[in-house]
Amino acid sequence: MGSLVSVAQLPADFERWDEVLALIMRAFAAMDGVIDPPSSAHRLTVENLRDKARQETGFAALNDGRIVGCVFVLERANDFYVGKLAVEPDFQGQGIARRLMQAVEDLARDRGKPCDRASDADRIDRESRGLCPPWLSRNETDGAQWL
Repeated sequence: MGSLVSVAQLPADFERWDEVLALIMRAFAAMDGVIDPPSSAHRLTVENLRDKARQETGFAALNDGRIVGCVFVLERANDFYVGKLAVEPDFQGQGIARRLMQAVEDLARDRGKPCDRASDADRIDRESRGLCPPWLSRNETDGAQWL
């Protein structure tokens, strides 16, 4: 499945916000009861996702037209803030998060912003504090670029 997935920047006229919201909720469901405070995903609505996309750059991973992953990035003065990286549970572990982060890295490079590689120690620290979703496995984070 993972090899048939394409990643594209969300266009200005994107309208499938209900699908993106449902995807985020399914992807973050594994964090319910694990992290405190609860994930900000619970505060998302179709309307504020639409607003988010006006301020940030969004990317979607698509498999035969189905949205199976997404990420939003906010450009700041010296870097990008990556948020709402989500992968459909039945597509997790196939490198989709890595491909979404590659799109973010490419955007950062195009805009002349640095990309910093997270170390295994950082990943382990994130996991131990409940900050790294279980679907963002070691295989997904190896070589991923964190901005």
